[in-house]
Amino acid sequence: MVQAKTWVLVKHFDGFPKNSDFELKVEELPEPKDGEVLLETVFLTVDPYMRPFSKIHMKEGDVMIGGQVAKVIQSKNPAFPVGSHVTANVGSHGWRTHTVCDASQLQPIPADWPQDLPLSLALGTVGMPGLTALYGIEEVLGLKKGETLLVNAASGAVGSVVGQIAKIKGCKVVGSAGSEAKVAFLKELGFDEVFNYKTVGSLEDALRKASPEGYDCFFENVGGYFSSVAIEQMKEFGRIAVCGSISVYNDSTPQTGPYPQFNMNMKQLKMEGFMQSRWEYKHQESLKRLMAWVREGKIKYRETVTKGFENMPAAFMGMLRGENIGKAVIAV
Repeated sequence: MVQAKTWVLVKHFDGFPKNSDFELKVEELPEPKDGEVLLETVFLTVDPYMRPFSKIHMKEGDVMIGGQVAKVIQSKNPAFPVGSHVTANVGSHGWRTHTVCDASQLQPIPADWPQDLPLSLALGTVGMPGLTALYGIEEVLGLKKGETLLVNAASGAVGSVVGQIAKIKGCKVVGSAGSEAKVAFLKELGFDEVFNYKTVGSLEDALRKASPEGYDCFFENVGGYFSSVAIEQMKEFGRIAVCGSISVYNDSTPQTGPYPQFNMNMKQLKMEGFMQSRWEYKHQESLKRLMAWVREGKIKYRETVTKGFENMPAAFMGMLRGENIGKAVIAV
């Protein structure tokens, strides 16, 4: 028998998550049946979506949701030999050290994965966040060469890739982040204009200074006050891709506003929310493109790695506070 450690949500979050909302448990796993495998987790991910999704898709007592990279340590499925690595489904695995599952919940890490790249990239730049960035730019915004793109939370797992893909496409990129270290990182990535939204005297002035002519496209990760100010500076027929709204995830009382209808009407703006799963049919092709850009040096990456499964809640809360630069991952 193999024992799995799991982190369970014992109480739905009320405001910002607390250590007492989580409990570390141990469970006995059954032997794999025909077609199943036993996985040992190597890397886990924490992402902003987990905060609102936990309320929508989880019950108290459920194992926390989330994706992982895992190693096959026992197999009764020839498609997943012992020693191979996989990425595991967000809903069926989550925060656990070991899992018994069938192949429908797994995606193999390609056999030609470059030896000099960490497997954790399959949870970041060459995984769900990278796909989110790519589809937001190409499928939602339809970003064109020569246009100006604004991205907030720009130093995170999604935003940092968004800006780099926009540069590949020949666009001007303006990014905002919440610390001087993050601003320095964005400059390393080649963003044209960057600023620390926490230290500027006026967000409106900072956005106008970065792009006096306004913005063709806006990749929205933050919501709230930032969104209301940014929408006022969109160009006519501007497009907005709504990926997230982390500024409101931890509110106990829902915020009112912003009210964008007037500016959307007068400027004839398009705003669309999306999730990368809409284009699942083209994931494999898209992941190959992302990997090629990484190999060519056109997309750079950074990870904030927390060591130890016991530190999952701390890593999750740290990510929500914005303590990570690039992708936040946990090395088990």
